[in-house]
Amino acid sequence: MLAHCAQLLALSSLLSLPSLIEAFLGPAPRARSLSTGRDRTPVASCVVMSDQQQQSNCRSSRLLTDAPATLISEAGREARGRPDQGLEDIVPLVAALEAACKGISMLVRRAAIAGATGVASGGGQNAGGDEQKKLDVVSNDLLKGFLARSGVVRVLASEEEDEPVVVEGNDDARYVVVFDPLDGSSNIDASIPTGTIFGVFLADSSKSARENALQPGNKLVAGGYCLYSSSTVMVISLGAGTHVFQLDRDLGEFVLTKHSIKMPARGRSYSLNEAREPDWPDGLKQYISDMKTGAGQSGERYNLVYVCSLVADVHYTLFEGGVAMNPRSHLRLVYEGNPMGWVVEQAGGRASTGVAAMLDKEPSDIHERIPTFLGSEDDIMELERYGDVQQLGNKKYAA
Repeated sequence: MLAHCAQLLALSSLLSLPSLIEAFLGPAPRARSLSTGRDRTPVASCVVMSDQQQQSNCRSSRLLTDAPATLISEAGREARGRPDQGLEDIVPLVAALEAACKGISMLVRRAAIAGATGVASGGGQNAGGDEQKKLDVVSNDLLKGFLARSGVVRVLASEEEDEPVVVEGNDDARYVVVFDPLDGSSNIDASIPTGTIFGVFLADSSKSARENALQPGNKLVAGGYCLYSSSTVMVISLGAGTHVFQLDRDLGEFVLTKHSIKMPARGRSYSLNEAREPDWPDGLKQYISDMKTGAGQSGERYNLVYVCSLVADVHYTLFEGGVAMNPRSHLRLVYEGNPMGWVVEQAGGRASTGVAAMLDKEPSDIHERIPTFLGSEDDIMELERYGDVQQLGNKKYAA
């Protein structure tokens, strides 16, 4: 395990991402000092000068030399504190996710400059029938490469591929990782937030790759997402709360910004595509009407907040409360619903199919799509009481 950690921690620097990124975008620029042009070096001590200058330099020195809580350090601390939860080898896996997400973040930032927007070569579709973007393909390769090299992943299952695979040479590895490499990639050309979604299960060597990936969400040992927006934010749970880390580009690390966040029991917003209202069942129409008019249990009028990006919409709801939903059978249970539902429930929220707990549902297919309702516990429980909230047919909306 120590060897794997050392390898992955070395790989996690933005300046040492695999040759795939360099070939795709060209060499990444090195950080330079504005004053000398030389590589930056943390200040180790205060320079003797005027009192005001010395105090300023001391403050800068402390900022540079203080050791913040990072994604890797927190994963290690949690693994050591809960040795019976299957987290013994989680650190190299988290380091692999961190490295891949740093790379994807850089790709997303430079996509238009590098000509990486638009449809992938050949104009193909993924296994779920979605049009593949150029960054879908590269992001998928990045995640697969880093996770396979971690040495602790036995099975990989990607939304972009037909079937899960067993990682060659990792037959005795502990984990199964399911992921959507770049959720919301259709928004890339318009610079709307996107994200990477992932879930981690324990592997069973007696079962096939497909069987290992078809586990219900209540069997997850870790899950989360990385949001690529005005900042790059990793939200993750290893089963003892949901934690938030922001990528500090100067340090090259995901730094802890919120520990064990808690969703409000109720919010004041809802998120869904209201243009599809003609296709909604009566129960959902009544629920949304009650939210907008203040006729619901809270007596508050709710606002519509909708980005049309799952990671962005759920991220907002995680902090502000309310409901993020897609009543159609559109989002994939394995790759999107379960990992996002895991994060929400670990923060005190509720994940539902509209009629039952999402994390208890046994997946019937690796690309199964389901209605998805994620949000504050009281809001979701109220929604479920309306009964008919799943949009399962009677399509009138053209898109």
